[in-house]
Amino acid sequence: MSEQVPPTTQTEAEAAAEDADAEEVAASSAGTGAASVVTALENAGVEYLFGVQGGAIMPVYDALYDSDLNHVTMAHEQGAAHAADAYGIVSGDPGVCLATSGPGATNLVTGIADASMDSDPMVALTGQVPTDLVGNDAFQETDTTGVTDPITKTNYFASDEDTVGDVVGEAFAVADEGRQGPTLVDLPKDVTQAETDRDPGEAETSDTYNPPEEADEAAVEAAADAISAAEKPVILAGGGVIKGEATDELRAFAREYEIPVITTMPGIGAYPEDDDLSLEVAGMHGTGYANMAITHCDVLLGIGTRFDDRLTGGVDSFAPEAEVVHVDIDPAEVSKNVHADYPLIGDAGRVIDQLDDELDRRPDPSDRYAEWRDEVQAWKSEYPMDYATPDDEPLKPQFVVEVLDEATGDDTVVTTGVGQHQMWAFQFWNYTEPRTWVSSHGLGTMGYGLPAAIGARLAADDDQSVVCFEGDGSFLMTIQELSVAVRENMDITVAVLNNEYVGMVRQWQDGFFEGRRMASEYSWCPDFAKLAEAFGARGFTVADYDGVEEAVEAAVDYDGPAVIDFHIDPEENVFPMVPSSGKNGRFALQAEHLEQL
Repeated sequence: MSEQVPPTTQTEAEAAAEDADAEEVAASSAGTGAASVVTALENAGVEYLFGVQGGAIMPVYDALYDSDLNHVTMAHEQGAAHAADAYGIVSGDPGVCLATSGPGATNLVTGIADASMDSDPMVALTGQVPTDLVGNDAFQETDTTGVTDPITKTNYFASDEDTVGDVVGEAFAVADEGRQGPTLVDLPKDVTQAETDRDPGEAETSDTYNPPEEADEAAVEAAADAISAAEKPVILAGGGVIKGEATDELRAFAREYEIPVITTMPGIGAYPEDDDLSLEVAGMHGTGYANMAITHCDVLLGIGTRFDDRLTGGVDSFAPEAEVVHVDIDPAEVSKNVHADYPLIGDAGRVIDQLDDELDRRPDPSDRYAEWRDEVQAWKSEYPMDYATPDDEPLKPQFVVEVLDEATGDDTVVTTGVGQHQMWAFQFWNYTEPRTWVSSHGLGTMGYGLPAAIGARLAADDDQSVVCFEGDGSFLMTIQELSVAVRENMDITVAVLNNEYVGMVRQWQDGFFEGRRMASEYSWCPDFAKLAEAFGARGFTVADYDGVEEAVEAAVDYDGPAVIDFHIDPEENVFPMVPSSGKNGRFALQAEHLEQL
């Protein structure tokens, strides 16, 4: 029988040494570049992240494991970018998306470009191959900062684990301050894996970043003189009014001086459309009365708008009788497209207050505008936004939009893809609040609506409804994100305005290409209701007027994602319409009018 050996007795000193070693290991695993990235996001007040895992970004995801940040795993990186974009639009704070290197990063590009065109606040974090492999065409390597340089406010290649957290914090602050927009930080894997004992500070911009706040006093005085002397003034409110949190100032100013208000598409919600002074949206598919007001005004006060071609039509014919006052925080936008007679560089709300203070020193001009207001109201009567619903024709999409509007609250957030459905969604929904319209404007990205609804759902209040309008073609581009809405049990109602066409392309082919419908017709389209059920959502199919209200009520009441496949009139077109580069005051109200323009 062998001798039994007693267990080894551990001294107190040895036990203490082991504990110290364990603490050192824990500290070193927590004190990495990746952990610093996560701390920087927490310091910035980030709550939600949207992303897709992958090799080069994996250290950051590993650091998220012990974080309280909420990560939403998307089905595709493009969806992650659109969700983050929409989150930023609704919340006002930058949304955050993550992707790995190579294809992960390039899949974000469409969403980053979209945010850049619309000045939406967003931060993209991309993994990158280790620094010693950069430039060697390593597996899943892409020059991400080079690719995204033209479509970000700024981007960064993080080269030091001690400063990477501060870089992420600065990227967040830059995305949010001044003219909002996307930023990107490229994160080499060796940097995020390396140990560091540096804690990042609060999110802040560099000392050299100083966007203007107040406009030059002499310029404000001159602009106020022009507005005071005007006979036919209009206000054109762009997306910068909403992003600059200046809707209260705009509304008070317009009502004090009783000046009619037009919005751009990104500016929808800046001024309530049920107000008598509202002329709603101008531009290619804007209201006839808004376009008439632009054509005949003598002073146009543009606030937070870049005067893009979808708004102006032909620049030479835009607001031909008007002196232009242009308020913008970005001097690069002033006189870029439309010459500004009175450039006012500064924060939208602050500059509106400056103008108000100056106008208070002058006789009240609002009574002199009365005849102009009557003229504008006459245009509203002459060019109403209405449509016919003949019994012998299929379901009209405008009717669907109006029923969904009536079934939901005034603060409902509407997201859309891009196409005819997008136009009907802004034309026939009544918007009264800012940050309730979420769409792709400058880039015109099909498939934007569903992933945007996911981001909007998380940014919106719990008691706000979220409705997504999609076309059949647009919906098919990102339909996989429905899996995310189901997995996360998101209360979203998706209305597919299904005409079995790429509808806006078909409309242009009919109007300008002699009806040659090349690659715009779908000979077969999936059953979207059954597809929704396969994903785990509720699915409905509606093909006539009698079924619209019942399906809408059931979908809106359902606590989770629901999809309604509305089979609409395939030949329905979007009007009014100003042809590309045309005159705003010469718009078509029906297809036959296009031949006369």
